[in-house]
Amino acid sequence: MTQRGPAEFTPPPECPVFEPSWEEFADPFAFINKIRPIAEKTGICKVRPPPDWQPPFACDVDRLHFTPRIQRLNELEAQTRVKLNFLDQIAKFWELQGCTLKIPHVEQKILDLYQLNKLVAEEGGFDLVCRERRWTKIAMTMGFAPGKAVGSHLRAHYERVLYPYHLFQSGTNLLVSLTYKHIRSIYHTLSIKLSAVMQKFWVRSEHLTFVDLYVCLVCGKGNDEDRLLLCDGCDDSYHTFCLIPPLSDVPRGDWRCPKCLAQECSKPQEAFGFEQACRDYSLKSFGEMADSFKSDYFNMPVHMVPTELVEKEFWRLVGTVEEDVTVEYGADIASKEFGSGFPIKGGKFKVAPHDEKYLRCGWNLNNMAMMTPSVLTHVTADICGMTLPWLYVGMCFSSFCWHIEDHWSYSINYLHWGEPKTWYGAPGFAAEQLEAVMNKLAPELFESQPDLLHQLVTIMNPNTLMAHGVPIYRTNQCAGEFVITFPRSYHSGFNQGFNFAEAVNFCTVDWMPLGRQCVDHYRLLHRYCVFSHDEMVCNMAMKADSLDVVLASAVQKDMQLMNKDERELRDKVCKMGVVRCELFEYNLLADDERQCVKCRTTCYLSALTCPCRPGVQVCLHHAHDLCSCPVSNYTLNYRFTLDDLYPMMNAVRQRAESYDEWASRVTEFMEAKLDKKRNVTVFRVLLEESDEKSFPENDLLRQLRLVTQDAEKCSSVAQQLLNGKRYRTGGGNSPNQLTVEEMRSFVRQLYNLPCCLTQAPLLKELLNSIEDFQQHSEKLLSDEVNADSVSEIESLLEEGSQFDVCLPELPLLRERLEQARWLAGVQQAENLVSNPCGLSLDSMRRLIDRGVGLTPHPSTERTMARLQELLTISEELEEKAQALLKARWGPPESLETLSSMLTQVDGVPAYLPNCLLLQDTVNRAKEWLQEAEDLQVEYSTLYELCSLYAFYKAHAIPVRLEPLDQLEVLVSEVQAWKESAAKTFLIKNSHFTLLEVLCPRWEVGSSLKKMRKMKGECMSSGKKKLVKLDSMSDVERALSDSKDSASAVRLKELESLCALRAANESKLLPTADCASLKVCVCQKPPMGAMLQCELCRDAFHSVCVRRPSDPLDPEAWLCPLCLRSTKPSLAKIQTLLASLQRIRVRLPEGDALRYMIECTVSWQRRAREVIDSYDHSLTSQDCRGASPTQSHRTTGHKRKVRHYITDCYSEVEELMVEGLLLQVSVPETQQLYRLLLSGPPTTDTSHTEHPPYLTPKHSSPQREVYWVQCDCCNRWFHMICVGVSAELAAEEDYMCVTCSTTNTGRRK
Repeated sequence: MTQRGPAEFTPPPECPVFEPSWEEFADPFAFINKIRPIAEKTGICKVRPPPDWQPPFACDVDRLHFTPRIQRLNELEAQTRVKLNFLDQIAKFWELQGCTLKIPHVEQKILDLYQLNKLVAEEGGFDLVCRERRWTKIAMTMGFAPGKAVGSHLRAHYERVLYPYHLFQSGTNLLVSLTYKHIRSIYHTLSIKLSAVMQKFWVRSEHLTFVDLYVCLVCGKGNDEDRLLLCDGCDDSYHTFCLIPPLSDVPRGDWRCPKCLAQECSKPQEAFGFEQACRDYSLKSFGEMADSFKSDYFNMPVHMVPTELVEKEFWRLVGTVEEDVTVEYGADIASKEFGSGFPIKGGKFKVAPHDEKYLRCGWNLNNMAMMTPSVLTHVTADICGMTLPWLYVGMCFSSFCWHIEDHWSYSINYLHWGEPKTWYGAPGFAAEQLEAVMNKLAPELFESQPDLLHQLVTIMNPNTLMAHGVPIYRTNQCAGEFVITFPRSYHSGFNQGFNFAEAVNFCTVDWMPLGRQCVDHYRLLHRYCVFSHDEMVCNMAMKADSLDVVLASAVQKDMQLMNKDERELRDKVCKMGVVRCELFEYNLLADDERQCVKCRTTCYLSALTCPCRPGVQVCLHHAHDLCSCPVSNYTLNYRFTLDDLYPMMNAVRQRAESYDEWASRVTEFMEAKLDKKRNVTVFRVLLEESDEKSFPENDLLRQLRLVTQDAEKCSSVAQQLLNGKRYRTGGGNSPNQLTVEEMRSFVRQLYNLPCCLTQAPLLKELLNSIEDFQQHSEKLLSDEVNADSVSEIESLLEEGSQFDVCLPELPLLRERLEQARWLAGVQQAENLVSNPCGLSLDSMRRLIDRGVGLTPHPSTERTMARLQELLTISEELEEKAQALLKARWGPPESLETLSSMLTQVDGVPAYLPNCLLLQDTVNRAKEWLQEAEDLQVEYSTLYELCSLYAFYKAHAIPVRLEPLDQLEVLVSEVQAWKESAAKTFLIKNSHFTLLEVLCPRWEVGSSLKKMRKMKGECMSSGKKKLVKLDSMSDVERALSDSKDSASAVRLKELESLCALRAANESKLLPTADCASLKVCVCQKPPMGAMLQCELCRDAFHSVCVRRPSDPLDPEAWLCPLCLRSTKPSLAKIQTLLASLQRIRVRLPEGDALRYMIECTVSWQRRAREVIDSYDHSLTSQDCRGASPTQSHRTTGHKRKVRHYITDCYSEVEELMVEGLLLQVSVPETQQLYRLLLSGPPTTDTSHTEHPPYLTPKHSSPQREVYWVQCDCCNRWFHMICVGVSAELAAEEDYMCVTCSTTNTGRRK
């Protein structure tokens, strides 16, 4: 650790900154008086004019030339200058000793010799410090680290450099020189040579030289001539080892003996002051120099250097001894010679018309000092710097030192342009404290210059002053801003860079007492006055009639003191014996010609003179300091007799009496106690009186006006509060109600007003009600939050809303109300009576969301924690339940897992839909298992299986059920069987279902309509709808719901088909209306080649239906409506039935298939019997036909046989129809069809008449039938029946037999 350097500068607090409005800015003295109570507490203040106030710069820049002052920064600071002075003395001491002082270094730092000398002296001196070994303590005090033997180094440096100087100062090295008598007694015993030497010495001693005496004046011996030193000042000789302290070597330079050294060092030092620079600057050249210095010093553009950096660097440079920085300051430049920065009337600067207002502006410093409110207007002489502004051109680090304005007056400084000026100020009440601190810390400076602080050459770090209790404030004055200093306010500062400022003094009425104190203070310091205070007061008294009453009152008080002092002094002089008096007009003399020779006070009322010293006078305070002549020779010169002074004072008194009487009444009313306070109307009367008598604006009047305004405002506010309409304006645009504390303060303000208001007791009563409300509210708020306290809180809120004040309890009550309502909402949600379902998750979330916005409270937090816990548990259960319910991406859980999960839900007081759904799922799963278990007991149907599977799918039971796999396998087997049966029976693109094909038709004849409908649906949809396994078809449901047995349905099918056959055959009879006849699937009239279905007997166009592949194959042709299946063989059907029986599932298709097989087998048995009987009858007929001779005899028998044959033929046809209805391909069907094609056995048919179109061929089934229409009756006939070919029918008209017979009969 090395020596502590100067601590980093800490900026003092900021002084007040005022920004007056245009109205306030109009009168500078009124504004200054207004801010004075605030600003005088800090000593300085800053005023920012309105933004539009920008006076033109009127100084003649070309003519402005000045010689600046040179300032060495480390010489400005008082303590630093003391150190420098000490080093100068040490250097001078060693220089006179023939040596050059070299300041030693310790720990790579220059040793502070001043601090070392001071610490050693405080510790008792060199001998005591060495004896008690205090060098380590001194080293630590100086900031050196212990344990590095720094103390021994300090001892060596002190002993070598400072100890000889200490001995010199104490006089130890000055021994009493040997006198001539001593030398003579010694040399009586010496030789003649020595006598000659004595004679030479005597001659030398008469001329005070002693050049020829080469004996040591200490020891009296002349030996060791090589160690004998001769003083270069007086030629005295001393041995080097006889000196105190002894010298080890002979000095190389000039050497002075102790006596000469004392004489040389005792010479008084020259008073410190600033030197003038050798160069004359213009404003431009000085600015170039200043900007160059700052930019080079900080190595950056001048406008980029922070003010904080410049401030810290300034105080660092001021406090260091090692660095020597020199700057220049153009200070105290007379504006009278070069022109002010402000425009003045009659000046050389031409003012633009829009800037003429600045010529008369009170803030123009040329006008301010001499305006009417300033008492300096009564000073007759122009005082440069006080009544005339001074100009200041600054550069970076150029400073103005601590000082008070002359006569403790006000000062105002305006910065026209340039970089800021940093100010420091102390209030006037701390002036003596600041002087005492500086005197204490730098007493050496004040010993040589008692009025040092008046020289403006000494500065001290504000941190040092603040550390000793002096209040210091600062500010940065920017361009366009004013800085005002108040009376006796010490201030100092420095410039941040190149700038141009202007300053002037002014004095207001309140300064008058301070002005007289300042003159007395100057008298003690023997400091000259800038003007005569007594002369100024007398000048004002002689103009009493035109004086302002406030100023007259102040002048009257000042004259009382002045007359009292003057009377006492004159009486004292008379008692001294001065008898000669003479009238003398001191106002005709210049100030420097009438100064007291002792105290330098400017004499005006009186002075003493003596003929022995013409042109010299003393004030009456220093009557004994004039000369040594008898007092009777003195002459008392006076300006006024005492009789002249009293009338002047009375004139002023009369002028001030009316004001004083008014002021006394105002003071009495303002200071009245509570029971003697007057109404506000009395204060209004006093204000009106001041207006009538034109009393000037002063502190008392302003206070009266302010009190009256406050009282009226308070009265209005109080009335508004009583009416419930009072608001105060907050920081924003919205009005804010008064707080209770503000109202309490307002009530106190009402009672503290100098006047009484009628609203005060009423407002006090209102305040008591508010306080009662607050107590009740605080009690309620201190209790626990209860859901039952909602009504009580609401009533309190209603009561509090009636008070139009800002009650802090209201928001708390609202918060408590929200908390209580929330708790009530929680209770209501948890109440099973009002909410049977329980607390839902959404309700919990809403309650928690509402609770989050509530103000924290233990009750709500506990409830919130319980809800949060319940919600967390519920959400976890819901998520688990939802995961178990979905089970899409993994295998479903078992029923035991779900049941175990449901056990966790028990006891949770919440409505959990997923858990309830899971419970329902478990219930449904158990129900499904029970149903599956019941199905396994008995033979199940497909409907039951599908219902069970559909129940599982429809309810999406996410449970792993063991019977489900068996069910799925069983259903898939059923599906596979049904697909196999469908492939076996169904025709490609058939519109019939498998069950429709297998079951008998109970609506024969509707197939055509159904086919059309299905055809239309297929055309519209474009594809056939598939029947899903997990649903039952409409036919199945219809069949399952039908109560008819299979046999009944079969019989109904046969009956319906017989009716259909009869209907189709009847419409083909000749008697039918062929024009309206509609046949075929297209339902159009017959034309062209036609096919007739062997089952339904309906006719079809050959182009609309599919023809038989082989026309010669005797096979029954069925229309598309009758051909419903592929008619597989019986063996295939039986195989299907066997495979279904292995599945052990009852299907409607299986029942139908089983019934079909039974019917087929039954039909085969009957068909074989008929075929066999038919064949037997034909055999018998052939045998009977072999005996034609017996035919005639057996006619009756033949008829019987024919009847039998006819019956057999009908039975064959009936069996044929029944066989065609079967959806099974059996050989008996073909055999019967062949029997029908061969026709019945031949009989005698001569007696039977057939219509022309009922030929035997007609009764035989034909595959194709061609028709022809009669052109007369329009009836249709088979071409084959009437014997007409197709070519003939196309080329010629056709007429049936009936029409031909009729037409022939008509011709006959």
